[in-house]
Amino acid sequence: MRLKQPNVIALFFTLVGLLSTSVSAAPIPVTVYADNSYPPYSYSENGEVKGLYAQILKVAFSRMPDYAIKIQAVPWKRGLRMLESGTGFALYPPYFHLQKRPYIWPYSLPILDERVVVFCQDKVLSENPRSRWPKDYYGLTIGINAGFHLGGEEFWQAVNNGKIKVIETNSNSQSLNVLGLGRTDCYINDRLSIQMELKRLESQGKYAPGDKHAHLVEGATITLEQGFLGYTDRDNGKFAFKPDFQKQFDVQIYEMRRSGELQNIIDQFTY
Repeated sequence: MRLKQPNVIALFFTLVGLLSTSVSAAPIPVTVYADNSYPPYSYSENGEVKGLYAQILKVAFSRMPDYAIKIQAVPWKRGLRMLESGTGFALYPPYFHLQKRPYIWPYSLPILDERVVVFCQDKVLSENPRSRWPKDYYGLTIGINAGFHLGGEEFWQAVNNGKIKVIETNSNSQSLNVLGLGRTDCYINDRLSIQMELKRLESQGKYAPGDKHAHLVEGATITLEQGFLGYTDRDNGKFAFKPDFQKQFDVQIYEMRRSGELQNIIDQFTY
């Protein structure tokens, strides 16, 4: 009895098909960059990426099995340069500044709401509450983190006209130290970021109000900003998966917000 020979061609294409399926199913490696000095929202400590954004994004990324996502913390200005040059895929958490940063597009759904306020030495606000921003702050020196476009157009116009002086530093801790030592009059940043960083510095003995440093008082609310995951618009097709990645990430953020999970993460982080 003659044995039936296997169909070699059919077997070949079956193996090719299985191989193709295996290759296509492999998660796409992706690196997302994070601000390394924006506590409590985004920072690194002993080589580990930390902060409120990291906690939220790690949950969202864990539900995107098509991608193997690594978060890498970098200095903020370097992260922006990477997006501008098209070498970096995405960075968090930029605010929506399309005209100032045309190289960032698209933006994700909003991840967090951040209230930008001004904190001042108590003597600056003791006789004048300075509730109008920025007019009530003319003549003062304001601290701001390098690379942060905070304060609004009227504020920067006042800076350009010499009505307000700006001193840039590289981090919240540096800005608060400069403010506490009297080298600036006020400092603008996210309210929660200032409060938690000040609390951390005080607990570590690095900020001593009434001793080495001034007491700080909250002044005017400047804006309500939102933090996003921003993607490079200068990659020239290098990151062809970007539209799908953006869609999947937005779906996860939407579901986390709708279900209340995102708010639960915020509450557990801040209290």
